Amino acid sequence: MNDNINEHSQMKAQAAIARLERFSKLTDSSIGIPFTKFNIGLEAVIGLIPVIGDAAGLILSSYVLIEAQRLGVSKRIKTKMIINMLIDFVGGLVPFFGDVFDAFFKANTRNTQLLKKHLNKQLSE
Repeated sequence: MNDNINEHSQMKAQAAIARLERFSKLTDSSIGIPFTKFNIGLEAVIGLIPVIGDAAGLILSSYVLIEAQRLGVSKRIKTKMIINMLIDFVGGLVPFFGDVFDAFFKANTRNTQLLKKHLNKQLSE
């Protein structure tokens, strides 16, 4: 029975990571910049709207944190995620440079990778 629980937890974690990777791609790198290899996401576009766009980006970013909570991730990992979210939010508030910062920082991708690394480490133990 313990193997079934562990297998179920692993499948749940893998499904969450797959959802988060799709979400991160959409919000951080779904739009190609013509004549470059650089991509931005919907969050960078939304962030062009002063203050409201940055607040919307912060709300969107909370999805990764909610998934981490559902998976029972440690407080330390969630704190790192919150720090990434706040860096992205505060950095995005600076006119013009904040929009460029948003396009490069990619908090959702960072947090998804942080969660993926943590879960893979946890599952291999």
